[in-house]
Amino acid sequence: MHIKYDPVRLLLVFDLLATSVFALEGALAAVQGRLDLLGLMVLAFATALGGGILRDLLIGAIPPNSIRDWRYAATALTAAVIVFLAYTHLSRVPSILILTLDAAGLSLFAVAGAAKALQYGIHPLLAVLMGGITGVGGGTIRDVLLARVPTVLRSDVYATAALLGAAVVVAGWKLNVRPVWAMSLGGVACFALRMAAVWRHWNLPTVVGR
Repeated sequence: MHIKYDPVRLLLVFDLLATSVFALEGALAAVQGRLDLLGLMVLAFATALGGGILRDLLIGAIPPNSIRDWRYAATALTAAVIVFLAYTHLSRVPSILILTLDAAGLSLFAVAGAAKALQYGIHPLLAVLMGGITGVGGGTIRDVLLARVPTVLRSDVYATAALLGAAVVVAGWKLNVRPVWAMSLGGVACFALRMAAVWRHWNLPTVVGR
């Protein structure tokens, strides 16, 4: 049986999954930064939705989805409350699991960002950049609010992984691959590169002598 592809629903699924993952991560970072409940919720919201809001503003999707659709904010704030109430248990979660969740959220946002940019008629090269911005934007805002150097500027192949995932989506789109498969392949590529970089401690080259 042929299943009809619904681009809006597919993007919503990818966006909400990534929102929940990044909101949990943002809330955990807020607890570690000794913020109160309000600070925790603000940081969860900013981490989960900052990248998507920035992408939507840049491509002209105004007002941004996360402002128009209550499910985005509800997902982020629910994750924040879960962390607040269950932090004692969540604090025992191994760091590798947190890194894995972060890589999963990065992958979902990167491919969703690129796909939405393409739907709005953005040039393929810029669609790749929009995917990267969607993936790393929220985490950058989180780090700025916590007064620390953003992960994207110091972590092992972080933004590069997001750009790779977005590029795979764009390439699949141009080759007329079904969007669900293009996005799935892009997500896998981003996730695999990010986790390989963590495992192997890969970094981009730096200026010699610095």
